[in-house]
Amino acid sequence: MYEKLLENCTLCPRECKVNRLEGMRGYCGMDTDKRRRWRRTVALLLVADELFKDFGLLYGGNFSLDYLPLHLCSINIFLIALHAWRRPKLLDTFLYFVCLPAACAALLFPTWAPLPPLNFMVIHSFTVHFLLALYPLALTLRGDMDPQPRAFPRCFALLAAMAVPIWFFNRAFGTNFMFLMRAGEGNPLKLFERFGSHLLGYPVLLAVVFAVMYLLLRVLRRRTAVPAGK
Repeated sequence: MYEKLLENCTLCPRECKVNRLEGMRGYCGMDTDKRRRWRRTVALLLVADELFKDFGLLYGGNFSLDYLPLHLCSINIFLIALHAWRRPKLLDTFLYFVCLPAACAALLFPTWAPLPPLNFMVIHSFTVHFLLALYPLALTLRGDMDPQPRAFPRCFALLAAMAVPIWFFNRAFGTNFMFLMRAGEGNPLKLFERFGSHLLGYPVLLAVVFAVMYLLLRVLRRRTAVPAGK
């Protein structure tokens, strides 16, 4: 009886279903220190990438208010750093439902496309968004993050709390952080301008993103045997 349990291990609530008789290591056997080091390494790489962008712009004399870290993906860099060290539970949900799709959208609809391929801003933009997508996806796959769909309204509230002061900053200084003032060509929000304002696209896209990410979460949890949150 015990051999059958170990052969398809379901001893702990995570039910990894690995064959421990052959020496396979499930989630329980993973090195906690290595997981912690990985999280913090990615967080530090993201901060270093952001600094690389700032130093490059300053060196070339091109730095301006438009490059302050007030876009959603730039803010997510610091949220990931907070998560890597402190791990507030709400960020499990925010990074999965907001950070991951936002980074993927940036890679699918790159605003840096007109630049030469080896321009430092292209290198920065690709690597930073790749890492922003990698962090929540890898942690969710490994069971180190536990996104809770029922916490999405609080994530929306957090997003709104960021957007309000940034909108006033945009109005005051003529910037366009979080695309709150206008949507550029290639931005999906541009499609909603025909209805009066590109801002109408935010609730629609958020609803679509939530539905897609929720279905993906169910698939990931089924494959990794991590118990779904209530």
